[in-house]
Amino acid sequence: MRLVFAGTPAAAVPTLRRLAAEHEVVAVVTRPDAAVGRKRVMTPSAVALAAAELGLAILKERRLGDEVTKQIAALAPDLGVIVAYGGLVREPLLSTPVHGWINLHFSLLPAWRGAAPVQRALMAGQEQLGASVFRLVPALDAGDVFATRTYDIAPDATADEALASLADDGARLVSDVVASLANGTARAIPQSGDSTYAAKLEAEDGLVDWMRPADEVFARYRGVTSEPGAFTTLAQTRVKVLAMARAVDADAHLRPGQLHGVRGGVLVGTATDALLITRVQPAGKAAMAASDWFRGLRDGAAFDTGADA
Repeated sequence: MRLVFAGTPAAAVPTLRRLAAEHEVVAVVTRPDAAVGRKRVMTPSAVALAAAELGLAILKERRLGDEVTKQIAALAPDLGVIVAYGGLVREPLLSTPVHGWINLHFSLLPAWRGAAPVQRALMAGQEQLGASVFRLVPALDAGDVFATRTYDIAPDATADEALASLADDGARLVSDVVASLANGTARAIPQSGDSTYAAKLEAEDGLVDWMRPADEVFARYRGVTSEPGAFTTLAQTRVKVLAMARAVDADAHLRPGQLHGVRGGVLVGTATDALLITRVQPAGKAAMAASDWFRGLRDGAAFDTGADA
């Protein structure tokens, strides 16, 4: 099939690579280069880099308006495939490919429609994740579903790690659906059940509330790692929490936010059990082992909590 592919982050790359090996990808649409890192270096998206490596035509577009619609229409695609592009496909572009568009979404629809399904599912404490390939329609993530797959995830997997696994398996799911559309055997069924919404994560979603139970704190850390990133404050100074784990055989009885140095890291109290922080980045400093950071603190140090307000 002649395909047009739209995607931006690393999670979209496995699908692009697989489709490029199996079909004719006539164009790749991705978001424009973005400023990355502390020096704000303009950097192509992961999909743009992969498309360039594959020798594919690239359209860098912030929105899919009239001009890009004309460009895609001139290529006469059979099907559009979208994976985390970061923008909406509206008419007339929606109807431009012969078979319309399909979307790989990292949830079991209608659960977690929206921009951050994996992150929100982890933050909610879900033990299973999923992927769906559905027909794109004007309503948000509401089209009929061609295929789904459910995945068990490691109990300590972060959003980055979960997305990497889902991206690889999702590429195979998309490949199967595209093949079925090509040979005329594809069947899609309407979504059923209650829907939930996965809003885009904002920076403040990463704020850790040590007054919550350990399971909730750890779930939030997993969901926001690595973007937008978990953080807390110590004496009103921000500290990024880069790596956290469940504490094993921790005897310390700590109040919420209280810190206690141990071999391998720093224990921090919650409303229930302590958690183990192993890597941090204090404001204005480089990332470091939590144990090294802790040695520079005063006795009795504790992260700020709601009780400190």
